[in-house]
Amino acid sequence: MHTKVITVRTGGRATVHDITSEAAAFVDGQGDGLLHVFVPHATAGVAIIETGAGSDDDLLTALDAVLPADDRWRHRHGARGHGRDHVVPAFVAPYASLPVVDGRVALGTWQSICLVDTNGDNPTREVRFSFLPG
Repeated sequence: MHTKVITVRTGGRATVHDITSEAAAFVDGQGDGLLHVFVPHATAGVAIIETGAGSDDDLLTALDAVLPADDRWRHRHGARGHGRDHVVPAFVAPYASLPVVDGRVALGTWQSICLVDTNGDNPTREVRFSFLPG
């Protein structure tokens, strides 16, 4: 298995950050296999979603509707509503596995690999790419 960690600056507010180009560069020339994408954080996830047409904002809106950033959460350190950030990975898993064919991630036409981060308290994230040859 080949692995690499990248650092992503997500900023101080909820975001859907496209990491498709970094993933593509990681598997370039690797042949066939599986790409595993993992974020080692308790308040972030990985989504395969269309970006640029509003779906990324729609995802954040949906998460806000289901998991409001208010004071209902028992986990209370950090910014107001931070407890919900710890629930986000139950809805947006912190990992994704994708097929790689001839050194290219086999995504659909409009699919992108995205880091989903609702936690404005942590503006920098790590993402681990792992490639398992097939």
